[in-house]
Amino acid sequence: MLYFSRWKTISIWAIVLLGVLFALPNLYPASFRDSLPAWFPQKPMTLGLDLQGGSHILLALDRQDLADERLQATRDDIRTLLRDAQIGYTGLSGSGRTVQVRVREASEVDDAKTALAALSAPVSANLFGTGTVTEFALDEPEPSVLRYTLTDDGLDYRVGAAVTQSIEVVGRRVNELGTTEPIIQRQGVDRILVQVPGLQDPQRLKDILGQTAKLTFQMVDQTMSV
Repeated sequence: MLYFSRWKTISIWAIVLLGVLFALPNLYPASFRDSLPAWFPQKPMTLGLDLQGGSHILLALDRQDLADERLQATRDDIRTLLRDAQIGYTGLSGSGRTVQVRVREASEVDDAKTALAALSAPVSANLFGTGTVTEFALDEPEPSVLRYTLTDDGLDYRVGAAVTQSIEVVGRRVNELGTTEPIIQRQGVDRILVQVPGLQDPQRLKDILGQTAKLTFQMVDQTMSV
């Protein structure tokens, strides 16, 4: 039979009593909790998804779609940079994870490389700038043809940045539901875990997260006073 000294017994019962006091607010309605004295615990414990139920969604970023968008943006950049440098080109195209362009005049290939140097330049891979990533690798499969290939590190960098940005967007949208302490966190490299305790309508959560952002511009009538 276990034996506890008097002070240990008193300590155990005191801890149990405190636990009961802090758990009692979960049994009372909000109106009754507001009438309790200020020294009495009034904040109920937040129940997680396993205790009160809710909605659980795992979002995944499509790497190929992201790569396609990045390559499309790169084609636009090449078109703009060569045009600004007044360098003639043809055959600007892309497939898979590569974009290539043919410089019309062989004497302007070096000038084209200089104009497009920013595409293959290392970029900062983190907030503190302690690491760099080469997003595009440049090679010349044949004379006067410049080919830019999206590297694995470059794609991972873009995926990481997109996931970080998506977490902020998802957080703002979930907070509109008015739920208590939702869980929004990165899971793996390209996934986001969303748990909303107390939300029993997962379709509503899907609809909110699936909304497409829309930016509109409205003309202002400056002849009217404020």
